[in-house]
Amino acid sequence: MNGLDDPAYARFAWRRFRRILYAMTAVGIVAAAVAVWLVGRAYGPLGWIAILATVGGVVGSVAMAGALMGLAFMSSGTGHDEAVDAFAPDHDAPPR
Repeated sequence: MNGLDDPAYARFAWRRFRRILYAMTAVGIVAAAVAVWLVGRAYGPLGWIAILATVGGVVGSVAMAGALMGLAFMSSGTGHDEAVDAFAPDHDAPPR
């Protein structure tokens, strides 16, 4: 049995995951704006394709990192990490 079996705790865990994801997406948007500004200062006026590529790359990378971080927190916080079987040398040893 893990924490997500309880509906109230599952709501809490998913709400926390979404909050982390929203916060990281907001950080990504701010980082993308700064990146577009810095690239524009370094290379002059940017075309709309370059702006979209920069924004998409920065926001996508930061949002993906936030999603993976949030899932790691959810896995640890709901007891999934503790539910994994411990290393069993008899079963995991290569055959002789």
